Amino acid sequence: MPARDVVSWSTLISGYVKCGRAANALELYIQMQQELVEADNITFLSVLNACACLSALEEGRLVHAQIIHRRCESDSFVASSLIDMYGKCGNIKEAVRVFNNMPVRTLVSWNAMIVSFVKCRQAKNAFELFQRMQCEQIEPDCVTFVGVLNACASMGAIEEGRHVHAQVLQRGHKSNVIIACCLVDFYSKCGSIEDACKVFNDAPSQDVAYWNAMIAGHRKCSQGKSVFELFYQMLHQGIKPDSLTFVGVLEACACVTAIEEGRQVHAHIIQIGFESDNFLMSCLVGMYAKCDSIEDACRVFNHILLPDLVSWNSLILGYLKCDLAEKALELCQQMKRQCVQPDGTTFVAAIKACGQIAAIEEGRWIHSQIIGSSHESDLIIGTCLVEMYAKCGSIEDASRVFNIMPVHDVVSWSVMISGYVNCGDGDSALDLFRMMQQDGVEADKVSFLAALNACAIIRALEEGKYVHALIVRSVYESDIAVGSCLVDMYCKCSSIEDASSVFNTMATHDVVSWNAMISGYMNCGQAEKALELFWEMQEQDVEPDQVTFVATINACANVAALEEGRRIHELVIRSRGMPNTILGSCLVDMYAKCGSINDAWRVFNHMPARDVLSWNAMLGGYAMHGLGKEAFRLFEKMCRNDVAIDSMTIVYLLSALSRAGLLDEGCYYYESSTPVYVSPVEVEHHGCMVALLGRAGHLDEAEDIINSMPCHPSISIWMSLLAACRVHGNVKMGELVAKRILVLDPESACSYVLLSNIYGATGNLGGKEKVQKIRTKRHVYKQPGQSWIEVNNCVHTFVVNDKEHPKIEEIRAELQSLYGRMKAAGYVANRDFEPHEAKEGKNDFAQHFHSERLAIAFGLITTPPGTPLRILKNLRVCVDCHTTTKFISKIVRRTIIVRDLNLFHHIEDGVCSCGDYW
Repeated sequence: MPARDVVSWSTLISGYVKCGRAANALELYIQMQQELVEADNITFLSVLNACACLSALEEGRLVHAQIIHRRCESDSFVASSLIDMYGKCGNIKEAVRVFNNMPVRTLVSWNAMIVSFVKCRQAKNAFELFQRMQCEQIEPDCVTFVGVLNACASMGAIEEGRHVHAQVLQRGHKSNVIIACCLVDFYSKCGSIEDACKVFNDAPSQDVAYWNAMIAGHRKCSQGKSVFELFYQMLHQGIKPDSLTFVGVLEACACVTAIEEGRQVHAHIIQIGFESDNFLMSCLVGMYAKCDSIEDACRVFNHILLPDLVSWNSLILGYLKCDLAEKALELCQQMKRQCVQPDGTTFVAAIKACGQIAAIEEGRWIHSQIIGSSHESDLIIGTCLVEMYAKCGSIEDASRVFNIMPVHDVVSWSVMISGYVNCGDGDSALDLFRMMQQDGVEADKVSFLAALNACAIIRALEEGKYVHALIVRSVYESDIAVGSCLVDMYCKCSSIEDASSVFNTMATHDVVSWNAMISGYMNCGQAEKALELFWEMQEQDVEPDQVTFVATINACANVAALEEGRRIHELVIRSRGMPNTILGSCLVDMYAKCGSINDAWRVFNHMPARDVLSWNAMLGGYAMHGLGKEAFRLFEKMCRNDVAIDSMTIVYLLSALSRAGLLDEGCYYYESSTPVYVSPVEVEHHGCMVALLGRAGHLDEAEDIINSMPCHPSISIWMSLLAACRVHGNVKMGELVAKRILVLDPESACSYVLLSNIYGATGNLGGKEKVQKIRTKRHVYKQPGQSWIEVNNCVHTFVVNDKEHPKIEEIRAELQSLYGRMKAAGYVANRDFEPHEAKEGKNDFAQHFHSERLAIAFGLITTPPGTPLRILKNLRVCVDCHTTTKFISKIVRRTIIVRDLNLFHHIEDGVCSCGDYW
């Protein structure tokens, strides 16, 4: 053309947009500006439409600036196009600003704003705007009703949607195909397929569009079988399906993984002659991939003569669905070599593939391809980049991408918050959650779950209660996943009462919510409650999973509930067959902690596969029971089997050798653990060696090890040396060690007790009294002693001088009888050592009723003669109770197994496996 005016430029730009070539339209607009042709309103409408199609926010902002410069912003059509552009680019704030600044709003502008709210997942705002529009007497049209019905569908607001439906009928839009299809979609998304069917049956004529809407509706309600019935009913009535029909049916096949039905639909596609429809072929690729038949997906793809972008994307997404991220990335490279330009979907799939396999370098390369392109400001791509960097462990990169994103929606906020949670940064996660609130973004399920997990990580109870209050005011209060997360948060914040309250008010419970409450009781030291809840779960026929079994097996271990542990073991076998390595290791640990080392070995020996955790569990069991030689043999077998030894393996080995008094062997493995077994010497290794040397009476050498440690020794290591000083009567060193402990922890009740016992054992009553006075002055009190015994599948708990147990009188009578027999056998009460029970030691009567003695007496009167008794105590057994238990075992001819804070005491015929050293 010899001369091109604004009309000719605008006509060609508009033509490009209508033909789906928005990028060419933008290029032409730039050329038009370079030739100094001033755009008019028609030009601006086309260019804004192009920006909207490409989600090109930055280009849209530049056009907006030119519109302001040309003073065209007051034009209602231009303003409406600006609202539409910002909405489609995800910048709802700018869309609202343009809308609010309009001097006169037309129906088109109201519609643009409603649709933008829906597009940006702000359905509530869309519905409120519709109500405001009605208050201002603006008559809605078909576009309005479609937008509002979509908003109601997003919110699941069925009553509000029914009210809109009534207005549709009132205004005579019943026969409008688009609205009718939208109503079918709305009712389907709200789960009311009956109402959807009623709209369909009331339609004056049921053309293919109505059938497509019904097929899509049933698919959204996960009624795959009904979709297939509708499809064949449609064929029977002579309605010829179009490509959208096949898309809906194929999506239904994918949703229910109905590959055979999918193959039948594939045959119909060939029969009708739609094989050349690339979009339909792409749907076939996707269907086969979602049905886990990636070979069929590849076969269809390879038969497409000229695969377009949609086809490539379908196969890339298929590989991603089948967890073949490497293949997905290879296909992206192949696509690039064939000069097919990626779009937003391609980038999203490629970024997700990088996140799936933590391929951060590939992710950075893909990110570099996005920078400078029209996709740079795309909300979904930005969100995927944040998620990818977070999954790859680079939270700094994730935060950097998030901060430069031009807009954020609830999904991008949630992804960033979850990223902080997954890397353990609960504080930053909560800060971001508060920022989201301040930004006016309404939290969704994912962001609530992330915020609750953040509270759980940092034990932020008050913040957790604040999030809970927000949930109560939202639509997620009754959501079972949110309820389970609330239970977990309160448990981890040690507020078991709040957790129980939430759990009890939940309308329904799934296995996750049961697990959260059971684990919560366990972590708060209420193992009996955890077991009660597990059996209640069984009564309600909820199938336990691995998490349930791990928690309940550990609960049995914590209270030495051997019989309950055996019952749960049977349930594991009945529901899951032979236990895997995780459950097997837990069972080994449970049996060992319940005092049945033979059962522990039996489970270990029958495990089909073992990892280092399994070997460590068995080794730890031997250590607990003081079986050093058995532990040594197991360790050698472990080495022969080429098991990768870790630091805990050496800890358990040294602990076992220490408790068995095998000094030479312990010294050898302590000195050679790093070069021979590639396990770094850690604090626990030094602690085991201190205990071993202390037991052998080499107190100076034990102290040398502590003083030569490369890191600060823990209080438990000093306590081990102090205990050795008590046993060997080394007052001077005991005093020095006790002072060291009290500097580290002035509230350490055990150090006062042990030092007092050292003075008592050496006859230094003045020193003993002085220690007790200092402790009283500082208000340092010992943890109350508790003991547990399981009888007839029920765990009984006892405290010192217990008065609450229903059989307490019989128990006391049994103890008084035993004391008479013990004295006749030569028993003399030991008053040199201060007992470990709270507020005890001042009279013989209280000492007679220590918690483990009550548990033993109860076991004697409630079990048949000769039955072994298994007692669990939360503190170290005091010297006099240890002596008493040995006398009782000999008098009544019973094996008594006591697990205290440190180790197991297997007492039989008056002899203890610990060799009177503990």
